[in-house]
Amino acid sequence: MKSRRHAVSAVLVTCMILAAAFAASQFATAQQKPEDKPAQPAEKKELLTVEPAARPTPPETTSPKKSPQTATKIQLPGGEVDDQKPIMTNTDLITFTVTVTDIYGRFVSGLGKNAFTILDDKNPQDITFFSDDDSPVSVGILFDVSGSMGGDKVRRARDALAHFVQTSHDRDEYFLIGFNSRAQLLMDRTRDGNAVLDKLTFVQTKNNTALYDACYLGVERVQRGTHPKRALLLISDGQDNNSRYTFNELRRVLKESDVVLYAVGILGGSDAGSSLGMEGQGIMDDLAGVSGGKAFYPRSAAEMDDIFEQIALELRHQYSIGYRPPNFVSNGKWHRIKIKVDPPRGLPRLFPRYKEGYFAIANPK
Repeated sequence: MKSRRHAVSAVLVTCMILAAAFAASQFATAQQKPEDKPAQPAEKKELLTVEPAARPTPPETTSPKKSPQTATKIQLPGGEVDDQKPIMTNTDLITFTVTVTDIYGRFVSGLGKNAFTILDDKNPQDITFFSDDDSPVSVGILFDVSGSMGGDKVRRARDALAHFVQTSHDRDEYFLIGFNSRAQLLMDRTRDGNAVLDKLTFVQTKNNTALYDACYLGVERVQRGTHPKRALLLISDGQDNNSRYTFNELRRVLKESDVVLYAVGILGGSDAGSSLGMEGQGIMDDLAGVSGGKAFYPRSAAEMDDIFEQIALELRHQYSIGYRPPNFVSNGKWHRIKIKVDPPRGLPRLFPRYKEGYFAIANPK
């Protein structure tokens, strides 16, 4: 009995020893867990991963590129305004183009600013803008397809127009307007001169002639053009009989605008001496002259080709001149301009052709 009790006591003592050992191990584990927590600084790896995100990588690398793009939309080198966003500011700068020829009708280029004297209502002006660069032009081509242009007139005119396109600046832009009983925009702002010629390949001549309406529409369209230099090329026999606008209204618009009109009279065998032919020539002479342009009346196909080339060359050899009149007042008053050219030593007399004046209105440029 005693041996059994001793055995039980031994078992109890062993269990108590094991329980105590287990409790001690648990207590030691509990003591070690708080010591493991300081290992949490390894969690600071998250701060390292945030650093690349905190770096101003994409935003700062792309934003500096935007400013040059914005700057190019203000003013391009050579005084050319960007196609998409031209800058419009009110200014009292009076600008116009001047064609200078010698006694043989040859264009004179290379003159300096000091060769020109500008008189505004007889008052000398200081030239503040001057350029003789071969710059592109916004050209409105006004093509008569009325009944009076029948026969081979249209074909001859189209063939000659090809010489104009070939001689023009490769960055010129064209607006094509066809007119008979009404004026219609056939092609709006293109630099493809061949496309303009293709458009005129199969035109049919019929009905009356709304010449004044076509010129009015042409002025309105080219003033929306990309280039500061603007011109109209009128191809017609000059016999208007169906326009809503009058001759005086069109004349006033040409005086107010900065568009130069060149007219090419396509005359038949009996047109030159007829009363209608003489009247048409007088109309085109006046409209071209008031804008600073010129009218031409070729007598043969070869002469017509030469004239179209001459107009294209003139547009490429013009001088652009500007000045700011002192005490400018925007009152709509007409100011007459006179330009004198002093030829360099050894050259004969030179002849400037330009617009005869302007209305004192601070127009957007």
